[in-house]
Amino acid sequence: MIVSGVPRSKRAAIWWGRLMVMTRKELIQLFRDVPIVVFLIYSFTLSVYISGNGLKSQLHNANISVYDADHSFSSRDLIHKFQPPFFSFAGELSSSNEGQYRLDRGTVSAVLDIPPRFHEQLAAGEPTAVQLLVDTTNSPQGLSAASYAARIVAQFGQEASLARFGGSAEASQNLPVIVSDHRVWYNPDQNETWFESISHLLRMITIFAMLLPATALVREKERGTIEQLLVSPLTPLLIMLPKVLAMTVVILCAMAVALFGVMQPIFGVPIRGNLVLLFSLTALFVFTTAGMGLFAATITKNQSQVGLLTLLLIAPMLMLSGVTSPMEAMPPWVQYLMTLSPLRYFIDVVYGILLKGNGLKELWGHVLAMGLLGGSLFGFGMWRFRRQFQ
Repeated sequence: MIVSGVPRSKRAAIWWGRLMVMTRKELIQLFRDVPIVVFLIYSFTLSVYISGNGLKSQLHNANISVYDADHSFSSRDLIHKFQPPFFSFAGELSSSNEGQYRLDRGTVSAVLDIPPRFHEQLAAGEPTAVQLLVDTTNSPQGLSAASYAARIVAQFGQEASLARFGGSAEASQNLPVIVSDHRVWYNPDQNETWFESISHLLRMITIFAMLLPATALVREKERGTIEQLLVSPLTPLLIMLPKVLAMTVVILCAMAVALFGVMQPIFGVPIRGNLVLLFSLTALFVFTTAGMGLFAATITKNQSQVGLLTLLLIAPMLMLSGVTSPMEAMPPWVQYLMTLSPLRYFIDVVYGILLKGNGLKELWGHVLAMGLLGGSLFGFGMWRFRRQFQ
């Protein structure tokens, strides 16, 4: 078919040729921006390692000091049960006031106070109690320390009761008892480095998916080349789409480096699903989020402004979409609002493919939501781009 004297097939070839040339131009311009390249490399390598290896949410070797006012067999037995990996013994105290001093200084996380006549009361069957002072300045760690200590003391009390009545731990197995038997499916060792490293990867992909296309577009404004592109035989689509394509390729390559260079060999993060599906849906998420970045670029004049505006848009997404805390813990109005966040769906996609081995059958709802959001955001960004030059 002939349109305007040029066959449609030839026009399509010209269009694709221009798209490839413009995409190559965007890649060249990106790698000339040394600060962004250095930040990109750091974010997907060393930063992923630090996040997975350095951020600990579970209790690990919490320092505990003991004030033992009884110095009996039972008190020593109880103290001996506070062992690694949850607790680390930090020595005995000469007085109960010293424990309060150490907690105030932050040198210990908890202080166990064992009262006088502790062994005597246990032997006589009298009710007795020990006091645990916990520093909850870091509330998750403090609550975990209190929870583990309560379990240790409860187990010690059960063993002391059995010993008083002439029983044993082996004999107690024949008694009727309700046991809570937990089975962890997708992370059986409850390895928190998997969660931390994957969460950090999601944060970095989100940040760069919005920042890189926005920076590429606003760079044209700063250098005065946007007017040259507008008077060239390029449509607004051919100006904006190569920026998204180029940055998508860069982010996918950076994700591969983080996944196969850091997370798998160092942390042992599994890949139970289809890799092609994972990278395809990551590209869809980048395209979806890039629309927000392009919109930010249309209302800013330089890279400093676009960086601040991008931060304003990204911060609520990262805090409220479920990366650091579960979506179910959010207020209902936040949960409804975050249906407009593509990151909410991408979190389930990545965790589902990596840890659960989900396929497109289980994830089609999230894919559809990201596709609709992506088309809407990119279309809105293109409309805003055209409007600013009218």
